[in-house]
Amino acid sequence: MKTLVIYRSKSGFARQYAEWIAADLQADLYEAAQVTPALWESYDTVIYGAGLYAVGINGIKLIKENLDKLRGKKVIVFATGASPARDAVSDEVRAKNFTPEQQQRIRFFYLRGGFNYHKLQPCDKVVMSLMKWSLKRKKQLTLDDQGLLAAYDQPVDFTDRRNIADLVAYAKAAQPL
Repeated sequence: MKTLVIYRSKSGFARQYAEWIAADLQADLYEAAQVTPALWESYDTVIYGAGLYAVGINGIKLIKENLDKLRGKKVIVFATGASPARDAVSDEVRAKNFTPEQQQRIRFFYLRGGFNYHKLQPCDKVVMSLMKWSLKRKKQLTLDDQGLLAAYDQPVDFTDRRNIADLVAYAKAAQPL
């Protein structure tokens, strides 16, 4: 089985997971900007990972627009975010990013990453500053809201190599969806 791991990472969390996954699967690793659909023709499994931005998976268009070219291959997507890994988080991300038909073809994993405001690009900082302002105006903050607000001043990193165990096991064992 020949595996390709593709990632897009703005602050390093998705890149770290992609590197671990590629190492565990003895897979080839590419940053998304280096990938063309022709590259994945010789692979049996294609794994794409990126960070979440307003519940959207950064750059997921690469996979969604080429899903027909991935027919017969195992297609796995992972996303990283600062929220704890809970079923509700995974379900929301899956529903917001993939149609029901796409969900039949793509196996999705949510991996808790982190948040580092200082590593963001200027345009992302503006968006996140607006989010911070919006959170501060809420009358009732959830624990996730409180954690995110605290992370603006003190970066958080929840990446853990053990988080990839289910994804790696699936990649090794699963047949294409």
